[in-house]
Amino acid sequence: MTPATSPGAEPLGECTVDALDVHAFEVPTDGPDGREQDGTLEWDSTTLVLVRVHAGGRTGLGYTYGDVSVASFVHSVLAPVITGGPVSSPSALWERMGARMRNAGRPGVGAMALSAVDVALWDLKARLLGLPLVHLLPAHHDRVPVYGSGGFTNYSLHRLTGQLSGWVEQGIGRVKLKTSREPEADARRLTAVRRAVGDAPELFTDANGALGRKAALYWAHRFHDEWDVRWFEEPVASADLEGLRMLRDRGPARLEIAAGEYAFTTQDFVNLVDGPAVDCLQADVTRCGGITGVLEVAGLSAAHHLDLSAHCAPAVSAHAFCAVRRLRHLEYFHDHVRVERLLFDGTPSPEGGVLRPDTGRPGLGLDVKWADAEPYRVHGTRPS
Repeated sequence: MTPATSPGAEPLGECTVDALDVHAFEVPTDGPDGREQDGTLEWDSTTLVLVRVHAGGRTGLGYTYGDVSVASFVHSVLAPVITGGPVSSPSALWERMGARMRNAGRPGVGAMALSAVDVALWDLKARLLGLPLVHLLPAHHDRVPVYGSGGFTNYSLHRLTGQLSGWVEQGIGRVKLKTSREPEADARRLTAVRRAVGDAPELFTDANGALGRKAALYWAHRFHDEWDVRWFEEPVASADLEGLRMLRDRGPARLEIAAGEYAFTTQDFVNLVDGPAVDCLQADVTRCGGITGVLEVAGLSAAHHLDLSAHCAPAVSAHAFCAVRRLRHLEYFHDHVRVERLLFDGTPSPEGGVLRPDTGRPGLGLDVKWADAEPYRVHGTRPS
């Protein structure tokens, strides 16, 4: 047993990846009429693409949220690169996958595929060592603060206020609602929410890039002045770096501008911190390159004196973002919470407004609930 290995663990030695399998599950939303809406999109289901990597008699899992085409990308582009590769070096395999993806396309589907495989490789390494993933990482924290997120634009006021006040009653002191699909309706929605949750909780809004620059500046001031909103996420499209900088510079001093959930490559994050264009940077472990990508972004955020907030995927983010020195918080997103609880055993739940990684189980501490997942399958076959 090496010093970094728990009792009963397998030594890594020259252990290499034996095989990889990919699955996808499409879970309907529980929104009104089976739909959910934000400022720019409407959807009726959420698809989780699951990757399992096998070596040394153990299996690591990772996942992302995206189109089922991500599964095909993993099979055709990434699986041949990591098969036979060293389990001890997820970051080295991350580098190989990135090189292989050059002509296939790194952003979007490619980045999500890479992220899922990378998470699975880190999970596998931790399981082989008999360690919880958080103990394998350079952790600065043992918990991740969360904020409740949902508040879709097509919710009734009753459901909207019930959802957000429910999080507050659970001890979560920050809550977020979607805005800006019909901006004039937001005044009524925000007034109802503020009345329901009281003055103490921090109130966040997310436009999902729905507004133009002038409209976003107008609403930034209203959000802050009338409802004490402290966080305005993607008021304009995240690619509009000049617009984000304008809002950061000219908006209310206590209203933070945030973006980064759609950053897929390191350069995407460099663009956001240059200037900077945001007050708080966001990163999604299932989009930005997995655990390896988060570690890279964490260094960038610290070097630019910016906090980093985790976007969604709570079961993975609870481990990954403990390794972020300038950690702000994690988006505890309604859809992902539902999907992860449905498909996995071992998902963490907030206590006192924080998520704590389970240090009593190896890796991410997750096991697939195959029988529960099977009705939602859209890719792959159930393991025998």
